[in-house]
Amino acid sequence: MLRETLGLMRELPRLHEISSVLIRHGLGEFVRRMGLAGVLERAGQILHWGEAKESVKLDPAQRMRLALEELGPTFVKLGQVMATRVDLFPPAWIAEFEKLHADVPPVPFETLLPELSRSLGRSPFEVFAEIETRPYAAASIAQVHRARLKDDAPGGTPVVLKIRRPGVREKIDADLRLLRRVSELAESEMPEVRRYRPAQIAAEFARSLEREVDFTVEQRNITRFTQNFAGHEHVVIPKIYPEYTSEVLLVQQHVAGIPATDAKAAELAGLDRKLLAARGVDAFLKMILIDGFFHADPHPGNVFYLPGNKLVIIDFGMVGRLSPRRRAQVVDLLAGLARMSEEPMLEVLHEWADDAHVDEERLAADVNEMVFEYEGMPLRDIRIGNVIRQFSDIVRAHSIVLPSDLSLMFKTLITLEGLGRQYDPDIHLVDHITPLVRRALAERYQPAEIVRRGRGAVREFFDLVGTVPRDLARLLREARRGKARIDLDLKRLDSFGKQLDRTLDRVTVGIMTASLVIGSAIVLTVRDGPQLFGIPVLPALGLLGYVLAFLNSLWIVYGIWRSGRE
Repeated sequence: MLRETLGLMRELPRLHEISSVLIRHGLGEFVRRMGLAGVLERAGQILHWGEAKESVKLDPAQRMRLALEELGPTFVKLGQVMATRVDLFPPAWIAEFEKLHADVPPVPFETLLPELSRSLGRSPFEVFAEIETRPYAAASIAQVHRARLKDDAPGGTPVVLKIRRPGVREKIDADLRLLRRVSELAESEMPEVRRYRPAQIAAEFARSLEREVDFTVEQRNITRFTQNFAGHEHVVIPKIYPEYTSEVLLVQQHVAGIPATDAKAAELAGLDRKLLAARGVDAFLKMILIDGFFHADPHPGNVFYLPGNKLVIIDFGMVGRLSPRRRAQVVDLLAGLARMSEEPMLEVLHEWADDAHVDEERLAADVNEMVFEYEGMPLRDIRIGNVIRQFSDIVRAHSIVLPSDLSLMFKTLITLEGLGRQYDPDIHLVDHITPLVRRALAERYQPAEIVRRGRGAVREFFDLVGTVPRDLARLLREARRGKARIDLDLKRLDSFGKQLDRTLDRVTVGIMTASLVIGSAIVLTVRDGPQLFGIPVLPALGLLGYVLAFLNSLWIVYGIWRSGRE
């Protein structure tokens, strides 16, 4: 308890800054509802509720986006994660979160030099023949510089150095601790946002960001993608140099290509735009449906093109993973979408809903309505992005919270379709998905796969049967000893306990106040009594009792008024 209290005190300045930014952008009610104002004011930090900017005239989604941008890199990345939750936020909020960008000025190379030397264990100029001190790219977590290795290649092999900014880990850790507390407060104090699972989003975001700031994780991701695309001559994953890579430094081959953001340059270079779009879509769909391990940020800045209509994919900090079971569910869902059959879609939705209460009749009616809208439409005319958005609307309407890997996959598919259409307006994602879905379904019923699944099911069955006697014996033994117990997780019980404590405190002070009034009244009726320096003592004590009773009354009234505003 003492450690938590000291930790909270250490974070009060940042908490005050966050609350002030939210208030300035017209989100003061959010601060008040979570009880942050009470925490800060009790710590002596006064909030200025009237400091609202012009942004209060905007809609809430725009105000939240501006507030997150002002709060800095950690909160910008939080907004980018929320942009993937198409199952939780309506399209207007998703569109605003997608606009988030961290406007972070580069730091001088001299600032990065000590970190670079510690990572390499020697001077970087002993490893690299040349290092460009001017940044090639700058982001909130890292800065990229071009360099050349000291090797046998003429002039040295060109590489890029992705160097983590000094002190960024400590800042992120502090913000993540605060985010966890704020998300738990929001979930307990604001019933209307509970369906958005803020604590779950914060935990998911923390895991994602902790992986992103550790470049050894990105190194492992790159190695795996390289293996998955071995033999695919049209997809290039730049080589990694593990002997120089660490938690704070990533050294990777520099491949000079035409950025996907410049479609005109690709056309002038004689590249086939339609072929580039098709190969890009096929590569990312392979990651999702075949490998179950996919690049989760396929925006044009992460794709380059080479002669021969080859693709170069970079930046593997954000990836998605689909387990075999989840991949099977996705295949069933996409097969249902391709055939516009509602039964497989409903079955998958019920699995994803898990223990959540769902109105099955209304869910079936909504899915049927979506299917009816596309029924009879040629497959190539179906826009997968529109279908996913409608599907997400249904999920959101029924308060079904998708697993984070699925929400990331849906967002990737939507982004992928947009990227493909920049190069080929006539591309149809469904045309590319259908062969992969058929392949996945065919592989599911191959004899070897059936035998593998059968062995797994038999093994799980016997494992379960083997544990039943032991579990039953343990249960009976604990019941016989009187140790059997039932754990109940009652929501808001902690909050109720705190309210009960405050109520008892007020009742106690109220009783003491009434006693002071009665006692003072009795004392004042006594005419004779002891004196001090010729002054009667009892009347003075009676007057003091009335003053204390008055102050106690003010304290009780103020406490009741404050509780009504929190």
